[in-house]
Formats: sequence, structure tokens, C-alpha cells
Amino acid sequence: MAKIVTFTLNPALDKSSALERLMPEEKLRCDPPTWEPGGGGINVSRALKNLGGDSLCIYIGGGHTGQKMEELLRQEGIQQHRIEGKRPTRENFVVYEKSSGKQYRFGMPGEAVSQQELDACLEVIRQLPQEVKYLVASGSLPPGAPDDFYGQIAQMARERNIRCVIDTSGPALQKVTEVGGCLLKPNLSELSQLAGKDHINALEQEEIARELISQGKASMLAVSLGPRGAMLATKEHIEYVVPPTVKQNSTVGAGDSMVAGMVLALSLGKSQRDMIRWGVAAGTAATMTPGSELCRRQDVDDIYNWIREKAEQQELPPSV
Repeated sequence: MAKIVTFTLNPALDKSSALERLMPEEKLRCDPPTWEPGGGGINVSRALKNLGGDSLCIYIGGGHTGQKMEELLRQEGIQQHRIEGKRPTRENFVVYEKSSGKQYRFGMPGEAVSQQELDACLEVIRQLPQEVKYLVASGSLPPGAPDDFYGQIAQMARERNIRCVIDTSGPALQKVTEVGGCLLKPNLSELSQLAGKDHINALEQEEIARELISQGKASMLAVSLGPRGAMLATKEHIEYVVPPTVKQNSTVGAGDSMVAGMVLALSLGKSQRDMIRWGVAAGTAATMTPGSELCRRQDVDDIYNWIREKAEQQELPPSV
């Protein structure tokens, strides 16, 4: 049994294609389509696989799209537990315009989930074996799910002594902080919302992060700063990790890759400092890949080594 479990309540089957130019009211000839399983926790499991880690991927999947997702995950060699959904899993559509190099992403809303389906999810998590040490709940909530659903999962994880990592936004994130004790990965906008502010500046972010942790709303905060890397806030200290400048091809999957890098480092017994470095390395590596492709192991290793060497150089005493 894998030590890491990911959970996705609102997965999506991503269908993508390419064409020369996107034009209105024209019949457009597209390249043959490709399909990929998607959604927060599912992407974390896929990124973990790329990094050499294992996980159990739990998700709701219904209809032919849910079956297709199960097949694709099986082909990638990912352990999975599909909870049968009453309605087909949503599809997203991605178009790459060759003439401009731009990507257009059409995200569809998820189908409403029933209380019966929500109860089935909670029961699967309740029955997780003792070997599980980390639970990653990631992604948006579909219609029908209460705002506190991730909070319920976080509470359940705490009772089972499972370390919980939550990556979501809006009211769902706010409700998780009412339970507390989780590693959260907000961006600056989400950190602002947690603080009850419309906007915060760089001078405020450390104080706000410390206050949230002192109030018990999170055990750690890994605040994503985009191309500037991330800020790790714990009870003991604040640390920044700045990645090298790389050629960005797509930011799709960067956040999920960052979560994968962090939780894998934790599962291997790495320090908090190494955790945030691996996370930033994996998130940055994902921006180097085209389309919706996630991080590649070699890129992650190279970026992590660069981050570590730069940090060591800064810690050396000046030469006499």
C-alpha cells in the first residue's frame, strides 16, 4: 500500500488538439486528439509517478469518461480506486494554436454530486489502512459538495494521524483553516482571502502567514509566488526559494507538480527546507514542458541541484 493517497472530487478528462489558426464561424481542421486524466489530485499522482514515487489515486469517475480515465491511469501504472459516479465525468477541451503558440483552455463545470457519492468518498478515506501517512486533497469542489467537505477530510485525517495536504481555493480553503493542522499551498491572492483582505503586499505576507499558523489554521504554508518561487512559513521560520529563470512553455500543472514534489520529499523523510526546494523545483520544471504535460524527473533534479548550490554559496563565509 502506498504511503501517499491523493483524492480528487472533481476530476476531468482533458481532450486536446492543435490547429493552425483559431477563427470564428469557420470549419476548423484539427490534429488527431489526445486524452489525459486530469484534476488536482489525479495530476499530483501522475507527477509523483514521474518523480519516481507511488501513490493511491482516489477519485469519482462516472460514465464513459470515467471509464476512459480509469483506463488512462492504468496505462500510466498508477494505483487507483475509482468511486463510481452517477453522472459522466466532465471533459475539458484544450486547443493549441500553432501560428501564435498560444493555448486555449475550455474548462467545463463538473456534474453535481449526490450525498450518497460524498458519503462513499468519506467511507473510502475512513477505511484507509495504517500504512497511509499522507493524504493530498486537491482541486475544486463540484456542485452539490458542501464548502466544508475538504474540512471533513482534514478532520478525518487528523483523527487517523495522517498528515493532510490541501490545495484548493475560495470557501473550501477557508473552511479547511477552521479545522487546521494541514499543509496548505495558497497563492498570494488566496493568502489575501484567508487574511480577509482584498490585496496584500510583499511586506505583509510574512506577518499574515505567521499569524495564520499561530492561530492554528495551518501547520505549514507553502505560498506560491509564481516565477519568483515560493515562501515557506512554519511555526519556527520563514524561508524563500527562488528558482532559476527557465523558458516557460506552459504553466498548466505547475501547482500540482509543486504539491507532488513537496509530499514526496516529506514521505522520504526530507527536511522542511528540502521539501519546499523539491516543490519549487517540480513546479518550475512543469512550466518547461509543453501543453498539459507535467514535470519531468531530469528537469526537477537539475533545478533542485541549482537551488541547493545557490543556497550553499550564499551560506559560505566571504573569502579573505
